[in-house]
Amino acid sequence: MGFNCGIVGLPNVGKSTIFNALTRGSALAANYPFATIDPNLGVVAVPDKRLEVLTSIVPTQKVVPTSVEIVDIAGIVAGASQGEGLGNQFLSHIAEVDAIIEVVRCFESSDIIHVSGSVDPLRDAEVIRTELILKDLETLGKAKLRFEKSAKAGDKRASQVIGLLSRYEKCFDEGRRARQVSLTAEEKALVKEIKFLTDKPILYVANIAEEELGKPDNAPVAALRKKAEEEGSAIIAISGKVEEEISRLEPGEREEFLKAMSMKESGLDQLAREGYRLLDLITFFTVGPTENRAWTIARGSSAPAAAGKIHSDFEKGFIRAEVVGYEDFLKYRGEQGARENGKFRLEGKDYMVQDGDIVHFRFGV
Repeated sequence: MGFNCGIVGLPNVGKSTIFNALTRGSALAANYPFATIDPNLGVVAVPDKRLEVLTSIVPTQKVVPTSVEIVDIAGIVAGASQGEGLGNQFLSHIAEVDAIIEVVRCFESSDIIHVSGSVDPLRDAEVIRTELILKDLETLGKAKLRFEKSAKAGDKRASQVIGLLSRYEKCFDEGRRARQVSLTAEEKALVKEIKFLTDKPILYVANIAEEELGKPDNAPVAALRKKAEEEGSAIIAISGKVEEEISRLEPGEREEFLKAMSMKESGLDQLAREGYRLLDLITFFTVGPTENRAWTIARGSSAPAAAGKIHSDFEKGFIRAEVVGYEDFLKYRGEQGARENGKFRLEGKDYMVQDGDIVHFRFGV
């Protein structure tokens, strides 16, 4: 699994339509609030042309791309943190994902009801931000009571955590997200168990009309893009309606459709690229006659940690990694050519796996 993310947004902004388009799923997309009650789950293969190229060099029985898990969460409304709409039900689902995909409506339509009566991306984003912060304040209050009790019993760590929670509380009171609290690696470890919703990275998805595709940002998208840049979030602009059409096509037909629409890539391609960038992830590959496969790891992962993605025994019994960079593998048409040209490397436990590496792990148990 590459990463998992939850799709959130106000009711009737196109969440379920976009979820269906990305996952080829069958989430209910309806013109009324709370059409989604229980979360829908989809696992989507992440497009990576490098895997296709590697397979042209190393024919195999099976090709396995990495994937992203997407959870379609019920629409959020003002007061959700106090139980409005589906209340805390959706908040618990957000706590379990790596990143948040926030769908924001940036198109006008008299046929589709807007829960607030008009289209205003910044107002809509503010509603969601406020509700997440309010829920985080509730989480903070419960954690504070727990650690205060431990501190009174003489737990020094608990006293440190209380100090950090005060910093978070000040941040929330100022309307800022948990991600905006600057902590050292040691401090982050102290509060790791406390899952603040606003500590998760956000990818805004501006849902635009079909006729806006390929054009400069309209005013709603431009305003949302500025907001995303100011807070360090990512943003993509897609048309849920068009993505739904793309999802019904066969692979070859999709390429033709994208060309006809003057689109360089699909929404899924954009989401995967920005999601990887947002979470600072990279991909390495394993190839062979049985299987060619893409694996996702955090940038800066050691060779043993990467091996552990394949199997825990690989990490425990790690001996060495046999590595060829993607460009060298491509240039010399495989491992043998890379060996003959001095591009085949043996790396130890301290090696940090690089994006595109083709790796074979040696281990003993």
